[in-house]
Amino acid sequence: MTKHITLDGNSLTLAQVIDVARHQATVSISADAVEAVNVSRKIIDDIVESKKVTYGVNTGFGSLVKVSVPQEETRQIQENLIRTHSTGFGNPLKADEVKAIMLIRINSLLKGYSGIRLLTIETLMNMLNKGVVPFIPEKGSLGASGDLAQLSHMVLPMLGLGKAYYKGELLAGKEAMNRAGVTVIHLEAKEGLALINGTTVLTGIGALATYDAIELLKISDIAAALSLEVHNGIINAFDEEIHIIRPHSGQLATARNIRRLLTGSTLTTPATADRVQDPYTLRCIPQVHGANKDTIAYVKEKIDIELNSVTDNPIVTRSGQVISGGNFHGEPLAQPFDFLGIGAAEIGNISERRVERLVNTTLSGLPSFLVKHPGVNSGFMITQYAAASLVSENKILAHPASVDSIASSENQEDFVSMGTTAARTARDIVANSQRVVATELMAACQGIDFVLDRGELGVGTKIAYDFFRQHVNFLEYDKDIEMYDELEKATEVLIKGDLLRAVEEKIELDIQF
Repeated sequence: MTKHITLDGNSLTLAQVIDVARHQATVSISADAVEAVNVSRKIIDDIVESKKVTYGVNTGFGSLVKVSVPQEETRQIQENLIRTHSTGFGNPLKADEVKAIMLIRINSLLKGYSGIRLLTIETLMNMLNKGVVPFIPEKGSLGASGDLAQLSHMVLPMLGLGKAYYKGELLAGKEAMNRAGVTVIHLEAKEGLALINGTTVLTGIGALATYDAIELLKISDIAAALSLEVHNGIINAFDEEIHIIRPHSGQLATARNIRRLLTGSTLTTPATADRVQDPYTLRCIPQVHGANKDTIAYVKEKIDIELNSVTDNPIVTRSGQVISGGNFHGEPLAQPFDFLGIGAAEIGNISERRVERLVNTTLSGLPSFLVKHPGVNSGFMITQYAAASLVSENKILAHPASVDSIASSENQEDFVSMGTTAARTARDIVANSQRVVATELMAACQGIDFVLDRGELGVGTKIAYDFFRQHVNFLEYDKDIEMYDELEKATEVLIKGDLLRAVEEKIELDIQF
């Protein structure tokens, strides 16, 4: 984990986003970025002084582009923009999502194409470093012209308006700023538009969801390897020779992970004349998990680009021109985030099917629902039921948001991406699939307890099993418990990443990107 990051507008990584959003890393601004910001701002100041009519500086916004604004009102129109555009709805975004949004916005503005003052960027940076977390409702963006509604909520506390959290307490924006020792500001020409016209909210939400999906890819391989051992799975299906002749990178990585995790296991078996192949949910783990890896690799590639891109409008070029373009449009990420949702849904889909195999006596050969006295005890019966509910919900959520568009702003903004909806639904799908895979881990470890006397776990699966059992209790053969509590423990082990780290200290797990 990195404790401090110097931002230059060009080299922000997904790992650094996680460090700031979730691990309290602080940020500062590089000298080169300071110079780029100041040069860009000088161009805007000259335009204001010369009274040259320029969109976003001394005109109205959207369909009001033809309305000129007197010089003495250029500040007022920027602050009015923030007030009127703060129209979000719904639950507030989580603190880590808001921090990711603030960080990405700062980094984008530091590239020096937005005409914003250094003071304004520093105010946002100080809020981030000192723990002022704006209250941002999660709904209300069309993913084009930027995430206007949500980013306006981000800016309100900078002006002493709106609401923000400070040390976990929701306060009036001005009070939160005062307690943190951050001075509120007034916006100057172009600054309101520079702050809210961009893809930052959809990128921030989607970046965190993508990171979580990457972690889940590895955990799903661990869960699948444990399930294979419960079922005395046929190991031949993971031989490298059959995968290099269909060399999709994710497929190769998955087969390699399973082999590494199961090294030394005597709970798997080679194919025999009497037993040639396993069902798809076991035999096709490399092909299915691998496809998910390839999907998420593509999404991460797009995020890496967007984290260091200029996405507002108009753009202040190095040559001094102010050009209206479309970099605020979310389509380049809307489609990938829809794809992320599909990939994350498939992780949950195949995991739930393995849960069914584990709890179904006709498929596992173990007692029904993994308890000694099924009938008297229900055991893991409804864990599968609940997992099935989540994967069904995922199938609804995975409908692509990016295929929709509704015109806005008097039809000036007549084709939008719905990219923020795509990011939010992908996030929710990842969370559902995390719970499903946690359920598989819990059921697989319960199954392992039935078969441990038949052989030895693999090198990697033993680490995972031992770590899991330190945190989640074995369900006694003859006693039912409140399953929710144990499922919550299993989910926490997965989400915190401690189990994955324990395995990766000894076994290298590959995602091939």
